[in-house]
Amino acid sequence: MPYSMKRVAVIGSGTMGGAIAAHVANAGIPVYLLDIAPDRLTPEEQQKGLTLESPAVRNRIVRQGWERVLKAKPPALFSSRCAELVTLGNLEDNFGWLAEADWIVEAVVENLEIKQRLMARIDEVRRPDAIVTTNTSGIPIHQIAENRSESFRRHFFGTHFFNPPRYMRLLEIIPTSDTDLQILAFFRDFAERMLGKGVVLAKDRPNFIANRLGTFAALWTIKQAMEHDYTVEEVDALTGTVLGRPKSATFRLLDMVGVDIMGYVAKNLYPAVPDDEQREVLQVPAPIAALMERGWLGDKSGQGFYKKVQGEGGQREFWALDLKTLEHRPPQKADLPMLKQAKKIDDLGERLRFLMSQRDDRAGRFVEAILLPTLAYTARRIPEISDSLVDVDNAMKWGFNHEQGPFETWDAIGVPESLERMKELGIAVAPWVEKMLECGYTSFYRREGARRLVYSPVQGGYEPIPERQGVIELNERRRLGSEIARNDSASLIDLGDGVLCLEFHSKMNTLDLEIIDMARRALEELEKDRWVGLVIGNQGSDFSVGANAFLFLMAVQSGQLNLLEQQSQTMHSLLQAIRFSPKPVVTAPFGRTLGGGVEVVLHGSRICAAAETYMGLVEVGLGIIPGAGGCKEMVRRVLSPAMQVPNTDPLPHLQRIFETLGMAKVAGSAEEARELGFLSEADRIEMNSDRLIGSAKQFVLDLVDAGYKPPVRGKNCYAVGREGFAALEVGIYLLKQGGYISEYDAHVGKKLAYVLSGGDLSSPQWVSEEYFLELERETFLSLLGEQKTIERITYMLQHGKPLRN
Repeated sequence: MPYSMKRVAVIGSGTMGGAIAAHVANAGIPVYLLDIAPDRLTPEEQQKGLTLESPAVRNRIVRQGWERVLKAKPPALFSSRCAELVTLGNLEDNFGWLAEADWIVEAVVENLEIKQRLMARIDEVRRPDAIVTTNTSGIPIHQIAENRSESFRRHFFGTHFFNPPRYMRLLEIIPTSDTDLQILAFFRDFAERMLGKGVVLAKDRPNFIANRLGTFAALWTIKQAMEHDYTVEEVDALTGTVLGRPKSATFRLLDMVGVDIMGYVAKNLYPAVPDDEQREVLQVPAPIAALMERGWLGDKSGQGFYKKVQGEGGQREFWALDLKTLEHRPPQKADLPMLKQAKKIDDLGERLRFLMSQRDDRAGRFVEAILLPTLAYTARRIPEISDSLVDVDNAMKWGFNHEQGPFETWDAIGVPESLERMKELGIAVAPWVEKMLECGYTSFYRREGARRLVYSPVQGGYEPIPERQGVIELNERRRLGSEIARNDSASLIDLGDGVLCLEFHSKMNTLDLEIIDMARRALEELEKDRWVGLVIGNQGSDFSVGANAFLFLMAVQSGQLNLLEQQSQTMHSLLQAIRFSPKPVVTAPFGRTLGGGVEVVLHGSRICAAAETYMGLVEVGLGIIPGAGGCKEMVRRVLSPAMQVPNTDPLPHLQRIFETLGMAKVAGSAEEARELGFLSEADRIEMNSDRLIGSAKQFVLDLVDAGYKPPVRGKNCYAVGREGFAALEVGIYLLKQGGYISEYDAHVGKKLAYVLSGGDLSSPQWVSEEYFLELERETFLSLLGEQKTIERITYMLQHGKPLRN
């Protein structure tokens, strides 16, 4: 299609507009961010003698909005460099800039008249092929485009981003009856590929899909808690991870999002849905109304359903709101024995069935009381909010981080059985669900061979679920018989087209002996002619948090340093074999990628990292240094390329590596990881985490097509020697004298500086990778045997944070 996305314009620099502009910049696309010009001066501007025509005044509103974006926590930008792609302007002086934009997104105040006036102005200046969207969440989409040109209406639809756009995957696209479906398809692909979004199509109904269902679920849960006398702590214990949902559960989530946000959403939704059969549930409940009146809005105001209180001994406590008295009280741990039993069940469906079978138990009764009505409500919203069960499920998974969507959950607990229970309880069931069962269809999803099917209430039968382009699901490959080998911690999976995948699945994907064994087998398998390359990746919650520190501690305390030395040599040999593999190996990090996990990543031929990759060599916090090639790789990747240029001063590059490792820096994104030197310009960043394995596979195939040749062994690492060590030692001394680091920090720092400098060399020189590996291994093992290091590792395992001693 003749569409491209070379420049975007965002109108409105408030919370959503500024964050959308930031995320477009994250994708590497230049952005114009515009807002209104002020109509009055501030006292400070008057004092400076400025006028309404002064440039500093004209862009004051947009500048203040952008400054809030730059200070946002968590950060809205992948890197401070992304801000360079954002140009600020105002709607009077710079409105003509919109003529350059391929996509114009409106995120101004929720007022229909204001939006319509703005759209009329946009219609006059936009290019004929420019896409225009609105981020409204409360105004009917079609009304905003009324009386606009035919071309405008063809290119117009809603784009409802979840906040914050960088981190929340869901993007609801809401077409009108005039929207050109070809343009919609282009934008959907763009949003998935370039913005990393999970896209669903929603109908132009109040609150669309996710917020319509999520609002009902939250308010129904509060209603049940109040009517049946459940505490805030009990509700959060019963509506979090045990139901396959985030730990924030219900009340903690409301505090995080903002109690007032839920109040305003409910207040706006109630009058907008007069035909909703459970409309009365959508009224603002008494606890939320009371909290809003008092200004207790959650985290942003310091208290909401929870309040941080300093308890005895200075310990921080979280006092919960009593839903009867509406006052905070000391914490009461939820005493729910059946909940403890349920948590032992790994399978979500089995866990839910167990809880709902416990009708004489307090936990079981509550789960049934909230789950069955919300499932039934969801079904009754079809086809009002969507025709697609898949879109509804994805909206709830991507919008609220649920493990399963409502129809997937219904399948998991059993549709026929739960339907009978709903009827016993007097819960209204959608006619289309009853019709589905009458036709002999007992689940919303089913399989036919390799195909996945979903029931269509519109068609009255099953239809194939469209494959998501570029997405490879490892569990699906496993189900289809593509798992070649498996142990408790890792697997080998055939990705197709001659590409093999080494998948980790240990707890937190920590590196252990079974992963090492499977990695060896992967390299042996790779020697066969059927394979062209290897991907090292997985689809857990994080790529790998590193080596198992507990195993280190046990080995040290039992005096098995010789065993650790053997394991260290084994790991070095393995990772070097990966690095020099004759066939390309692409590593695919995402999420937390720490310590040994980073060292695995760095030894691949190339890296294909998810945009949200948090990468760091953090061993110094445990009193050790990277021990599996991390020091060597950073010297090879950062210092050595710079020294290829004649007359280059090595010290700034050496200092950069030392600071990254010595301060245990963790990149806040893949882009930051590139700035720190973990990724090179030859490596790739994938915006959509669902596509990561598929993109890594394609990277392997691209390398093969380009005639991949493995690196040549030789003296390719630059060692600065004594001069570099002396310079770093001075910095360590100054930090210690200034009280910034402890005596032991300085000790570990010197050890690290010694390794990174290349040891006791009288002059700078090029050395082999094996030279650095030997230095690294000796230093790592010497530190591991020290008492202070043992104390640090023990403290980290007990408290989950580093000890400073």
